[in-house]
Amino acid sequence: IQADGTDGNCVTFVLHDEDHTLGNSLRYMVMKNPDVEFCGYCITHPSESKINFRIQTRGALPAVEPFRKGLNDLMGVCQHVLSTFERSVKEFRAQK
Repeated sequence: IQADGTDGNCVTFVLHDEDHTLGNSLRYMVMKNPDVEFCGYCITHPSESKINFRIQTRGALPAVEPFRKGLNDLMGVCQHVLSTFERSVKEFRAQK
């Protein structure tokens, strides 16, 4: 991850080896934060596997904070989905 920006409130993070799967999910999680004024991403080029992920916050909140929170929240959601799936598979196999 690289971070480019002139001030801490508006930063573009460059995420290597990522695509729309992470970009759209992370954008959704970050936009749930009321201190985020803008959040968006773009794929630089179809032949490159990286995205530019931009966050702009209101006030004095550094953009890295909602980025970090969004990643942590997304990991929590993925862990919940995984554990629910594994539990359902275990219950299904127990019924056989």
